[in-house]
Amino acid sequence: MGILGQNKSKIKPAPQTITVQKVVVPPKPKPRSSLGPNPSSSNANGLRAPSSAKAGSASRLSPNHKLARTKSASPYPSSSDEKRAAERKRKVASTPRDSPAFADDDDDSEGDEDDDPFRKRRKLIDDTGDPNRRLRHKRAFDDKIRDSRIVHAAQLASVETDCEPIFGAKKDEVAVQLQYPSRCKPEKYELVWKKDRIDAVADILKVVKHVAETYLTEDEAQPFIDNQASFRRRMERASNENIHDLAAFKSALEDYNKKLFSLVENGTIAKNIEKRHRVPPELVDFILTQVYDRTVAPKVELLNKYQAGSDNVYGELRYPFVRHILHEHCHMTSDQVYVDLGSGVGNTVLQAALEIGCRSYGCEIVDQSCNFADAQLEEFKSRCLLWGLAPGRAHLERSDFRQNPKMSEVLKEADVILVNNKAFTPQLNKALTEMFLDLKKGCKIISLKNFVLGNEKNSTNDVANSILDVEEHRYHGDWVSWASSDGEYFVSTKK
Repeated sequence: MGILGQNKSKIKPAPQTITVQKVVVPPKPKPRSSLGPNPSSSNANGLRAPSSAKAGSASRLSPNHKLARTKSASPYPSSSDEKRAAERKRKVASTPRDSPAFADDDDDSEGDEDDDPFRKRRKLIDDTGDPNRRLRHKRAFDDKIRDSRIVHAAQLASVETDCEPIFGAKKDEVAVQLQYPSRCKPEKYELVWKKDRIDAVADILKVVKHVAETYLTEDEAQPFIDNQASFRRRMERASNENIHDLAAFKSALEDYNKKLFSLVENGTIAKNIEKRHRVPPELVDFILTQVYDRTVAPKVELLNKYQAGSDNVYGELRYPFVRHILHEHCHMTSDQVYVDLGSGVGNTVLQAALEIGCRSYGCEIVDQSCNFADAQLEEFKSRCLLWGLAPGRAHLERSDFRQNPKMSEVLKEADVILVNNKAFTPQLNKALTEMFLDLKKGCKIISLKNFVLGNEKNSTNDVANSILDVEEHRYHGDWVSWASSDGEYFVSTKK
């Protein structure tokens, strides 16, 4: 049967010596108080509502706003620790969104410029990292003003979708546009509110912050976030719940749009991007969240439909977990190849393509997940162009990865393979092990179950034992969508 039949002759007897190392993961860091998102509480789970959470929690930058994550319906088998944790009330990183992201009462207080939190907490992207990575998207800064082939926020949160105008605005006053750091046309928003819809105010404030911190020098960022008269500060004051000044908010937004577009037109943005070789993690998370919110979140309940007891159970690794894998375990660079076997809605494939800039492949068999993955990939490409960033090439296959000829060839090139085999049957895990015979030496396989020990107690997989060196690690509870407690995962290296 294809690759399985071809490789049986390669299996050599091996002594029953299991090389498994246990590695202690450092204690989880305390939540940061910065305005950037806290990777350890990122909300890249498979089942969540549209974004806008309080600054410092999840991947949200709203000044006074929280969001409840939808409880995962995944029936993943649990360890004893996970079962005990499930008996307790799950800790949620944020509370339900019951009001728009209006600023705090004291946000309009004037302060000395040296005490400005934005100045203190600025985190400019550094120019370290992969020297061969090129961030500038060639088509984002050419002579043509490009249409933004994106799902606009106004398509999902608008008066027409039964959202309420904010700032006391009339229905014909809510339309605004937001410029991004490219020659693409602006994104359309409406200044409206409805629970579990895109929060226009929060989204706009985040974009302004990311533009200033990633695309501009400290001096260039001054009009955007670094003083009391900055565009973002003016928007925050206008959105204060005691002020609600529609005219002031729209004026600040218009000034931001004009200033940013002038920096695009005179080449400043493109020049700055040319000097840099990595995308900040906070911006990676935000772009991926924008993509998810516009494609998956509106119909996320469809992911609950799965066949119990099958290999096709849905569960996601969140942004911090994937980031830890890509950087700490695998030290990936843009000239390498990443593969996700059982890629779901494509989250990790897109993250690797944007964060590392590598070629990134995913293969999924469940039609509904594939439909979401295709929608995400299309939006992802358009959003990267909108942000002026060039991701690595991302490819998604719709089939059983055991029978896909393209994936068989890609696996021979792979440097990193992710297999979320937490709920895979013993038969599928055995088939995967035989597929690994063709991997190149040094390829890293990240899995939620140990291929060497198999699925049965005290059962050793001779094939895996002969070709893989295995390390055991622990993941944090909020690194996956199906559990609130820590768990184990394995990093296998092809001998």
